[in-house]
Amino acid sequence: MLTAAPTPSEREWLEHRLVGVADLDEEFSAGKFAALARREIDELLAEGRRPIVVGGTGLYLRAALAELELRPPVPAGIREQVEREIAERGSAELHRELDPELKSGVHPNDRKRIARALELQRAGLDPPPPGGGALWTAELRHPTVLVGLTMDRSALGFRIAKRAQGIADSGAPEEARRADEAGASRTARAAIGFDELLAGDMEAYERAQRSFARRQLTWMRRLETAHVIDRTGLDDAEVADLVLAQLDA
Repeated sequence: MLTAAPTPSEREWLEHRLVGVADLDEEFSAGKFAALARREIDELLAEGRRPIVVGGTGLYLRAALAELELRPPVPAGIREQVEREIAERGSAELHRELDPELKSGVHPNDRKRIARALELQRAGLDPPPPGGGALWTAELRHPTVLVGLTMDRSALGFRIAKRAQGIADSGAPEEARRADEAGASRTARAAIGFDELLAGDMEAYERAQRSFARRQLTWMRRLETAHVIDRTGLDDAEVADLVLAQLDA
């Protein structure tokens, strides 16, 4: 519920892959996802099928479609120490410990990126470049048609509010509490709105969803070869026809 994964009936109607591949207490990463996604894509292409990569963050999209420069893992002791400190002192406090050239590229409230940068810094490894480096590269592993969907901002805001309420009504706050009690990993806790749902702050949860939508739009603007479709006023079938037209072209 919390990640809005496809339901069993949806998965029966349409094949989905790489859903529910990590355990709740497992640390996951773009590197792990890249290996899994590339294997699925390569196998489908070898079978003469057309893989469709949908949704997710821009980083994971790039991990699936392009080569990605990844930093090595840090010792478990350093990671655990950083996690304890960020839980006790907060992300803004640890943000002050970052090297000056990193601070400008990482927001004080971006818990995940602060933790990762500080882990690398303490391990003596090269940190990610300010801003995370280039958001996108046109050098993809296979010929790829990129399609981005956008819509009127007010309509998008309505959809986000409706979706956030639907996820909350489906039991996501209870799911977050169960995950917390079961020892959810850092990457599981990075699910959008996890902390807000855990605190029962539904307004903050909706704001987190809106913030994610803005980041996705930022990524989409960097996809110079993407075909952007404004779906304002269009139903799903009409949008599908426009996407298929790009594939046929």
